[in-house]
Amino acid sequence: MSVLTNPQLWASTLAMTVPLALPAIGGTFSERAGVVNIAMEGIMLMGAFFAVAFSYWTGSAWLGLVFGVLMGGLLAAVFAWAAIRLAADQVVLGMAVNIFASGLTAFLLNTVFGYEGTPPDTPPLPFVSLPGLGPIFSHQSVLLYVMFAIVVLSHWFLFHTRLGLRIRAVGENPLAADTAGLNVWRLRYIGVIVGGMLSALGGVYLSIGILNSFDVGMTNGRGFIALAAMIFGKWTPVGAFLASLLFGFSTALGVALQGQGVSPDLLSMIPYILTILALTGLVGRSTPPAADGIPYTPIR
Repeated sequence: MSVLTNPQLWASTLAMTVPLALPAIGGTFSERAGVVNIAMEGIMLMGAFFAVAFSYWTGSAWLGLVFGVLMGGLLAAVFAWAAIRLAADQVVLGMAVNIFASGLTAFLLNTVFGYEGTPPDTPPLPFVSLPGLGPIFSHQSVLLYVMFAIVVLSHWFLFHTRLGLRIRAVGENPLAADTAGLNVWRLRYIGVIVGGMLSALGGVYLSIGILNSFDVGMTNGRGFIALAAMIFGKWTPVGAFLASLLFGFSTALGVALQGQGVSPDLLSMIPYILTILALTGLVGRSTPPAADGIPYTPIR
């Protein structure tokens, strides 16, 4: 019980939620537009690596963040071109992007920085302590607060703006949207690229948000857990955030319980067990957008 009342547990929960919530919300944008995106793991790696690289080269963590997000958006644009324009199988394509990004970042890490890895003096993003909010919000990465803003803005954008309505329309019924004069392909590109940039921001958080380094495979499956959080959250930004919070809590609890007579290996399995339960629908039925994953050829 004392573990649950420890502020450090809840501070860790928030910290571990960020790299899950950002790609989960990004995946929501993509799939609301009708494109299945399981490439979030690879896009996170790209964002993480190039954030470190540009942070070191420019001496500015903020420029590293910008370039990390842009590189994630660029990779997402390539993914979108193959999925939308070429009508490639989106699941196979997503796995190909993940493998490509994993290999490319490992190659670039050794080629650019050598076997010693990224320099320890790489500038990280600042940590922020908000006065009056207690130890839970003390010394947290600035991207934690960016995440809260993104959750609110994403919900407002998707459900209270005309462009958000159009993106959701092409994910539900692209033929009707096309007949009404909407550019289905353009809207799907927007959804996928915005999703890629948010996924890359999750990778940026891992590399220069809480560390100032990059390691091979440092996302450690978070892109796939984010996919489960998106489904668990029923393809909504708020739902994706709350599901990510649950996964973050399970991870933080596993760490907090280490040394308490419970196997660390068993505890580390908690988020993955939740992922399996979410993906198999055992924690509640989730219905994706009707045209999710279905290629569309415009009639005009």
